[in-house]
Amino acid sequence: MTDPDDIPDDPATPETRRERSKLPILHLLPNLLTIAAICAGLTAIRFGFNGEYESAVKLILLAGVLDGLDGRLARLLRCQSSVGAELDSLADFLNFGVAPGLILHAWALHDFRGMGWIAVLVYTICCVLRLARFNVMSRMEDKPAGDHFVGVPSPAGAGLAMLPMYIAFLYPDMDHLPAELIALYLLLVGFLMIGRLPTPSFKNFTIRREHARFLIVGAVLIASALFTYLWATLVIAAVAYILGLVVAFVSWRRNKA
Repeated sequence: MTDPDDIPDDPATPETRRERSKLPILHLLPNLLTIAAICAGLTAIRFGFNGEYESAVKLILLAGVLDGLDGRLARLLRCQSSVGAELDSLADFLNFGVAPGLILHAWALHDFRGMGWIAVLVYTICCVLRLARFNVMSRMEDKPAGDHFVGVPSPAGAGLAMLPMYIAFLYPDMDHLPAELIALYLLLVGFLMIGRLPTPSFKNFTIRREHARFLIVGAVLIASALFTYLWATLVIAAVAYILGLVVAFVSWRRNKA
């Protein structure tokens, strides 16, 4: 007869299963940030329909900040999951594809008959195609180098799409840009998202240790400018990004020639 003490522990005992089913609360934080970003995007749509456009844009910006934090927090806590990745992609589509288009339509394109709505539809479809391509490429073994994106990322696309609103908020006494121009600009941003233009990625950006203090001071200055001169800072940032795209396009064409 076998001595009961010699029988190895069953790894599937109720106690073991209970231990495996436990989840640290901290591991929920990335998904909670993503849910908070979704709530910000949905509330932005509500404010846009109520005519509170500045609050709507600020909520889209908040969603962008939360989008930048959830993935990094998941990697820091080593709790990445397939569910979290899918949830993040769905949140990006809502916050950077659906919400900016609807807010812009309520703000300036609703009187442009069907053409304004067509511009919103094209922009939104371009965003979802951009996200789908990113998801596929991120799962490829021979995916592109992490120092650049292929096309404009959806958060940057949303930030660019709302540039006419930044300008209107910065100069409230100035007449709005023509709806036709805003619609064409929105189409251009959508096409930039699905384009093949390499755009900068700062995920693997590194600096020398002795230069870290300058980066910290720069980040403080940018944060202070955003809190003090929000719309002016966003206009400058959007214009700088557009100029960076022009430089990237020229370099890209030169390398292809």
